[in-house]
Amino acid sequence: MTAEPVTTSQPSSPAQAPPTVRASLSPSRAADFKTCPLLYRFRSIDRLPERTTMEQARGTLVHAVLERLFDLPAQARTPAAAGDLVAPQWDRLVTEQPELAELFDGAQPTDPADFLRSAAGLLEGYFAVEDPTRLEPAERESLISAVVDDELLIRGYLDRLDVAPDGALRVVDYKTGGAPREAFEARALFQLKFYALVLWRTRGVVPKVLRLLYLRDAEVLDYTPDADELVRFERTVVALWRAIEQATARQDFRPRPSRLCDWCSHQARCPTFGGTPPPFPVAATADPLRDSRSAPVPPGADE
Repeated sequence: MTAEPVTTSQPSSPAQAPPTVRASLSPSRAADFKTCPLLYRFRSIDRLPERTTMEQARGTLVHAVLERLFDLPAQARTPAAAGDLVAPQWDRLVTEQPELAELFDGAQPTDPADFLRSAAGLLEGYFAVEDPTRLEPAERESLISAVVDDELLIRGYLDRLDVAPDGALRVVDYKTGGAPREAFEARALFQLKFYALVLWRTRGVVPKVLRLLYLRDAEVLDYTPDADELVRFERTVVALWRAIEQATARQDFRPRPSRLCDWCSHQARCPTFGGTPPPFPVAATADPLRDSRSAPVPPGADE
């Protein structure tokens, strides 16, 4: 399928947090707590390091290429042009994040050239589902935020926001993994509903379409939210944060075993696998103000 044309609009600035705000939450950290409270603690409170995987690095590279693709004139946004962006964007990422070079230090058998070819292959999936010559995104890699319940700042990065001539919004998220099973699909939609809630609260418009583009399988998943649903979702987010606050006050973040444990970097510290978590930080804060968009996630969860 091919996306409909859109027009360009100026991005709006993230909402300024009033003095009453005392916490923030991103969709990735919220999803961590829903998946496994102990994983949330390891990432947001202990801030334990996680080695970037090949899948995560490939996803970061493909996102970078698709962002830069729209810097080109419309008619120049071809598969060949996207392919030409792969190597330069990888070089830029490695310069900015030198640890990415460690992916090819011999511990993994992947050859750098094969890695770049695999990223180019995912771009072929993108062109199978969208025609970028007919698109002028309003925003790319845009930070958006809103305050809910007077005290909680919710925020996240949009891969892309399209604005139609009639003002309708379409939130687009690129996924470099395969199209998910139902459980993983729910996590992906949770992320997009999070963005929809922020846009509704800051711009007064419920997005018409939440779109997931699964590049590996060249599939599109569209979802249409409504205001009533976003009201319920807002209550869910606030309740989730209150549960995080309670867990922090009690220093009680319990593991929730699932199939996602297979991809967890912290099995050695998890009681489910016979490990012991580190001592709870004395100055622990429930506010993950340093949430990172590139924080590692299990393959198949966000992807």
